[in-house]
Amino acid sequence: MNYAVAKELEENPFGVTEVFTAPDAVVDVVLVHGLTGHPYNTWSTDDRKVFWPVDLLPTNVKKARILVYGYDADVASFKGGTSKDKIHNHAETLVQRLSANRSLEDATERPIIFICHSLGGLVVKRALSYSCNVTNANLEQQRSIYVSTYGVLFLGTPHNGSDLAKWGSLLQAIASVAPKKVLDSSPQLVDALKSQSETLQNINRYFVQIMYRFHILFCHEGKPTDLKGTRQFVVDEDSAAPPFADVERMVIETDHSHMCKFATKRSPGYEGVAEAIKRFAENAPGTIKRRWSEERDARRDALRAQAFDMIPKSVMDSIGGSPHTGTASTAGRSQQALPAPEESSRFGDVYEVEEMGDKDVEMA
Repeated sequence: MNYAVAKELEENPFGVTEVFTAPDAVVDVVLVHGLTGHPYNTWSTDDRKVFWPVDLLPTNVKKARILVYGYDADVASFKGGTSKDKIHNHAETLVQRLSANRSLEDATERPIIFICHSLGGLVVKRALSYSCNVTNANLEQQRSIYVSTYGVLFLGTPHNGSDLAKWGSLLQAIASVAPKKVLDSSPQLVDALKSQSETLQNINRYFVQIMYRFHILFCHEGKPTDLKGTRQFVVDEDSAAPPFADVERMVIETDHSHMCKFATKRSPGYEGVAEAIKRFAENAPGTIKRRWSEERDARRDALRAQAFDMIPKSVMDSIGGSPHTGTASTAGRSQQALPAPEESSRFGDVYEVEEMGDKDVEMA
């Protein structure tokens, strides 16, 4: 057991925590837990002796800094508390905390690989959509998460929702509370997990628009979960690994809760997960370096166009110019890196509508 890391995450479970760093790190690997999860317990064996992000992964991915992100994901803890933050609140906080951490470490342009379990995948998808939508110059640091992300591994994330009864039973098993108390404690959350729920649709709709930018691995559970008398798949293959083009898919031969826990390198799923992370880490630097070059060009072009737009037309006419002379050739590059104004407005409208429509949605 890695006592120092376990103790630190027990005392400070929320936010971004660096758990390992190579002296010559060229990539940040960020792990985001899911429902009722914890930044240490989710990724450790049940006896807490093996914490694979530190005990196994660095031997395969040599040049990485490894971080975990923790947030209030309890639906019904033993103390009876509930998570009051919505999915987009968690997503924005992830972007803010991670961008701040990377800025302090002078690693803003370092490639990122996300590893997500269950609902953690929804938080990451929403975070990347939010980061992509940042166009305000004062918030450019938050946009860096979108620009720097190379790959995402989704472990048991319900991309198409999941059956209400299954989630209620899973919560009962994890939180040791009666089904009625679970549902009463967070009815909006469970509703958001229903197949085709509005919240899930919104998250997926906007992520699909940008997912081509990332290398993605969908992992689905290969064994059902024992839900006190019945064995069922918590997130079935169709939901956890939808057949998108150019997306890798893999089964992990264990149940939903254990598909993110690896005791040894021979544990089900470890080799496939570690190989994908290693491959992403090796290929990411060149791609992300190029994207940052394009991003800087786009920002420069946008500033130039803005400056021209501030010059009165009469002045430009008097010198035989046009406010947009010389900018047409750069417009394409700008649009590749920055969302178009109408797209930005559409994202903004969605967030505003969800703020009003999903007023009481809780995230766990």
